[in-house]
Amino acid sequence: MRKFRFGAGGEGNKDEGGARKFVALAQTAEEYGYDTFAVPDHLGNQVGPLAALGALSQATSRIRLATSVLANGFRHPAILAKEATTIDVLSKGRLELGIGSGWMKEEFDKAGLEFGTPGERIRRLDEALTILDRLMRGETLDFAGEFYQINGLEGTPRPRQGPRPPIAVGGGGPKMLALAAKHADIISVATGTTKEGKLRLSDMTIEKTVERVDRIREAAGDRFDQIELNWTIATIVVTDDREATADMALKALAQGYPPNIAQDVELTVEDILSSPYLAFGSFEEIAEQIREVRRRTTMSYIGVFPTQMDAFAPVIPLLRE
Repeated sequence: MRKFRFGAGGEGNKDEGGARKFVALAQTAEEYGYDTFAVPDHLGNQVGPLAALGALSQATSRIRLATSVLANGFRHPAILAKEATTIDVLSKGRLELGIGSGWMKEEFDKAGLEFGTPGERIRRLDEALTILDRLMRGETLDFAGEFYQINGLEGTPRPRQGPRPPIAVGGGGPKMLALAAKHADIISVATGTTKEGKLRLSDMTIEKTVERVDRIREAAGDRFDQIELNWTIATIVVTDDREATADMALKALAQGYPPNIAQDVELTVEDILSSPYLAFGSFEEIAEQIREVRRRTTMSYIGVFPTQMDAFAPVIPLLRE
């Protein structure tokens, strides 16, 4: 079993207090003992992730700096490789580069960027990951693909980490998980989505999560033991009555809340309490639940949202090994 790692994050938007509070949030995450601080990648109300990590490379000293995750269609991989290795050098080897195919079509449309079909986005990401892997190692690359052509480009600067910064890829569907198993050092095991972009409630169960991990294991083959598995806890509620809280959550789901979840299955209280993506209970009960998730899935890298960072912090020392 891998040791646990813990990831926090922030967007630097007005709701969080703007750019100044964003830096303070990362510094607080470092003080709490989180291992990484991640910035998402959207064109809406948030800071630019790469510039933000450049600032955090100087404002923090220990915590690793991550993107969670970059939309591949926003940047050419040759340009991204240079930005990534620069951040790795400036941070003295603390970058974790998370990248995905991009999923919010509205942002691509507003920016006048080609979105493409799901198959096109996956094939484009496959090529981008190959290019990033080679250029971030400092190699000179020739590449002729469907989407990208590289002609004798040398990857510079050389990163602080060797052979390159770790690459993280997230996914919930079979094709994305297979692609992640092919390329990634870290895989974020996410829930699947409907055509409308809603999260499938059925995918939040421990049983479905085990199935996704098994799919990664099959696709990765001999690589599986080298891959670190991550997931993000969507909701943390510190309470002395887990069962009552789980029952309240089921009633809220039945009434259509939260609206971004598609209730495609009827769950039980036990389903809620064993879900990797929900954490209800005392600090000790939440810690034990996470140990059970690791036992059943091998997942060991836990992420939390900015609004949950304070609530989860007391759980970290309980899980340090």
